[in-house]
Amino acid sequence: MHTPSSRREFIALTAAAALAGSARAQSKPAATAAAAPTGPFTLDPLPYAANALEPHIDAKTMEIHHGKHHQAYVNNLNTAVKASAGLEKKSLEELIGGISFLPESAQTPVRNNGGGHWNHTFFWESMAAPGGAGVGGAPEDTALSAGITKAFGDFDKFKAKFGEAATKRFGSGWAWLIAKEDGSLAVVSTPNQDNPLMQGIVPNTDRGTPLLGLDVWEHAYYLNYQNRRPEYIAAWWNVVNWPAVAARLKAAGKKGK
Repeated sequence: MHTPSSRREFIALTAAAALAGSARAQSKPAATAAAAPTGPFTLDPLPYAANALEPHIDAKTMEIHHGKHHQAYVNNLNTAVKASAGLEKKSLEELIGGISFLPESAQTPVRNNGGGHWNHTFFWESMAAPGGAGVGGAPEDTALSAGITKAFGDFDKFKAKFGEAATKRFGSGWAWLIAKEDGSLAVVSTPNQDNPLMQGIVPNTDRGTPLLGLDVWEHAYYLNYQNRRPEYIAAWWNVVNWPAVAARLKAAGKKGK
């Protein structure tokens, strides 16, 4: 049975999920079209052309990753919510933030496929074409830079800690920069398609509002980097969309006030 405090925590997490998804970078439509909807959830086009992240992430990888892998998560999520009464009316944030409140038969498929859908949407929006304003390098936003320095010492130490989390994630999963409830920043990693918004799934120490996430499943990089995950991670920093990260931090701060 869920206590009133756990339900209040779920509501707070749902709000955090909505905020994390609301601060999205505006960019050109993707070359790849979204598939026709087969349920309440749909695959949005990439926010840039499939080749926009080259040479760091190749177009073929992006086409397969988005059009095949991400589409499969959307399709499977739609199947899962149709199988349980009432779930089709819930938002993605409500679903992944309250997995333990769902019917038992829906918990694993929503965890895997709802997580996969949310994580990948967040991932696409965390990147932009190299050479653009605020893309790659170090963040220019004062609040974000100050938060990173306070939490990790300096930007290079943050990069090293984040890179270590991504490199050492065994098997498949994600590395994250999150804002904790007290406003402090932390680096965590999660297995498979789990994320820091999942109450009752990830440890409390690893929960918070995602600001930046890196996919280290092999399908994210294998065509170009094979088993050289560290090389992929090093290249990925060149396409990080720091204005999007800064906007998420700002939104998280407003939520906490």
